[in-house]
Amino acid sequence: MITITRNEEVVLNQVQIFDREYSDGIPIDVLRKELGFHEYDLVQILEELKDKDLIIFNDNLVSLSDNEKEINTVNSKKDAKEIELNQKEQDSYDLIRSLVDDKNLISKYTLEGHLLYGDLKLTNFRMYHIILSLQNKGLLKTINKEDGEYYFLVE
Repeated sequence: MITITRNEEVVLNQVQIFDREYSDGIPIDVLRKELGFHEYDLVQILEELKDKDLIIFNDNLVSLSDNEKEINTVNSKKDAKEIELNQKEQDSYDLIRSLVDDKNLISKYTLEGHLLYGDLKLTNFRMYHIILSLQNKGLLKTINKEDGEYYFLVE
């Protein structure tokens, strides 16, 4: 099951309507005019839908993907995050939020140390699974800086 927000549902529904009319892909300007969204917001929503494999979004053209998936709609990204995160992931996410600096960065080794040897006492496998899961959900990103590897917490 895939969880999407209300805005994502509105955009997806409009894509489904226009998909029959535009066989080569729906121009993003057509969606923007029809929906009344700011272009930046619309692109963000389209990227989210693309990441969830519900649409194909390339070269400012949008079309439906062929995947038939069960979709659950929630009111906000916060609600979607709460549904998708299991308890260990949520505890890890809360720990990461408490450890990041003012730029939402944390050293890879510091984070892994806290997950392995801190209160959560995760195994190596579980720790890497949680980090990967948070990255797949767009909540954590890997960043390479001159002085080492970091994780960036997306809020």
